[in-house]
Amino acid sequence: MSDNANKPPLEGEVISDNTTSEQPSGEQSPHADTTIAMVIYALYLASFVVGFTSLIGVIIAYVYRGKGPEWMDEHYRYQIRTFWMGLLYASVATLLTLVLIGFPLLLALAIWFIVRCVKGFKGLQEKRAPSNVDSWLI
Repeated sequence: MSDNANKPPLEGEVISDNTTSEQPSGEQSPHADTTIAMVIYALYLASFVVGFTSLIGVIIAYVYRGKGPEWMDEHYRYQIRTFWMGLLYASVATLLTLVLIGFPLLLALAIWFIVRCVKGFKGLQEKRAPSNVDSWLI
């Protein structure tokens, strides 16, 4: 520590409180518990068996968004986008079942949904944000 550490600041001097400088930037913060995000991905996958669990998952994602480190917020954003895009794709594919093209689209939607959830799980295990959060595809 320098000798200036205990001196009062001079007039106009900018004071920087570096309380987090002891923790390296690559290290996980204490609020980086991935359990909630994993539960949301699990709820999304469970929606194939019990249809309403994805709705519960997106509500949880909205509640926890903005309450963790940036890379966790990206997961919540990814989960929210996955829900709304999946709902849009499912609506279009369901309408298109009237002309029979909707059935393969629903299958493609299921694969898309599973891949996004697996990609999110993998990102959580590696303690990083998912790539291409803004993508409409995978």
